[in-house]
Amino acid sequence: MGGEPVTTLDWIDGADRLAPWHEATVVVAGLGTSGYAAADGLMALGAGRIIVLDEADTPANHEKADLLRALDVEVTLGVGATAELPAGVHLVVTSPGWRPTAPLLAQAADRGVPVWGEVELAWRMMQPDRVVPWLGITGTNGKTTTTTMLESMLRAAGLKAAAVGNVGRPIIEAILDEVEYDVFAVELSSFQLHYTHTVALHSAAVLNLHADHLEWYAHSDDPYAAYGADKARIYERVTHACVYNVADPATEHMVEEADVTEGARAIGFRLDVPAPSMLGVVDDLLVDRAFIEQRRDSAMPLAEVTDVQPLAPHNVENALAAAALARSFGVPPQAVAQGLRTLDIGDHRIQTVAEGGGVTWVDDSKATNPHAAASSMRAFDSIVWIAGGQAKGTTFDELVATYRDKLAGAVLLGVDRGVIAEALARHAPDVPVIVIDSGETGAMAEAVEAAAGLASPGDTVLMAPGCASRDMWTGYDARGRDFTEAARRRADQQDQQQD
Repeated sequence: MGGEPVTTLDWIDGADRLAPWHEATVVVAGLGTSGYAAADGLMALGAGRIIVLDEADTPANHEKADLLRALDVEVTLGVGATAELPAGVHLVVTSPGWRPTAPLLAQAADRGVPVWGEVELAWRMMQPDRVVPWLGITGTNGKTTTTTMLESMLRAAGLKAAAVGNVGRPIIEAILDEVEYDVFAVELSSFQLHYTHTVALHSAAVLNLHADHLEWYAHSDDPYAAYGADKARIYERVTHACVYNVADPATEHMVEEADVTEGARAIGFRLDVPAPSMLGVVDDLLVDRAFIEQRRDSAMPLAEVTDVQPLAPHNVENALAAAALARSFGVPPQAVAQGLRTLDIGDHRIQTVAEGGGVTWVDDSKATNPHAAASSMRAFDSIVWIAGGQAKGTTFDELVATYRDKLAGAVLLGVDRGVIAEALARHAPDVPVIVIDSGETGAMAEAVEAAAGLASPGDTVLMAPGCASRDMWTGYDARGRDFTEAARRRADQQDQQQD
């Protein structure tokens, strides 16, 4: 592996849109959404040779491969496709899910071949003369919600804005649009940030930091520290504002340690009265004490707390973070309020889906880690909790210990249901627990029936799994749909029985 000849191009480390890309041979690792976008971007740059490699020999990948091959891109699919890095490669552009220990990337490191992510490639594609400012968001939880809030605020201000990145749409796809955007609202995962090197955002926010995706960092001596270090990369080279969560000291520490552009400001957000250079809440109003002249002794109202939907404490924090980023870009106060009021946050995020027999059924399938589940629990008083799935190396002890007094019962399912059951046994032994052992998707209907048996009038059945979904479903949205259908059937039955 280390014996392959090293091939370099003098310009590759500083490459931008105007570099002589026709000289470059580039490998794209993975043919998912970001991999396909990366190949598209490299074609737009005029890369001399593009090689796409993916182990997944699926119908979807075959369709994309056929399109790329018609444009002279080399594509290899199937088992073993990524085992060896081809000779003569100058750059690898990797999909975000690939760990640095993957053979292809490890070989690149051994040969001194640079490894970028699609995000890094997108940034380079705009330099030096077509730069669209990026307002970036990361954190363990709330990224997508905050990104869509920010996009809505920017558009309410009359700006041509797009939500891109981990929110679902690759940044390169937007860069190649015919639309000349004013600004991007960019959601960035730790995986994406790991492979960035020169990205310099206008402003950036880290919403929170809690254990998640630790299996991705298993190669590290301290997986949690490595995860946090990747999150902190979003602040590097920021030019205007580093937004942090006052309630989460880890995020402020990241700002203190960041190597930012001179003049960039630290801007906090909190759920109570803000200090200068912060946004916060006063008398049921979201207020700005950071981006106004008289911030020493006054604050500017931006929106009413009730403009935030769904109204829950963590979602107010999301709105404050989005508002801070929007205000850093010059968005007026009225656009912040309008953006929140007109926002459609989407399904499976603390969404009330049914009511019957005095019981409320809430779908928060998007809560794919313990901290996200905790955010849901903060919003309700008496909960029958449906939880479980892929725990991704996380633990539930802190969550259960904190919210055990709210739990009227728990129903557990999924591959790591035992992890949650053990936490409940340790910290909430009096809470009734039902374990669903089925590994089929029909297990959700069983879970809903079991939850109905535990629930009393006034209770909320909260499906906030605290785990990823792909042990049984294609994604959190499919899991949420199954819960919603079963919950509505059960609620209708309860109403009919009362009639």
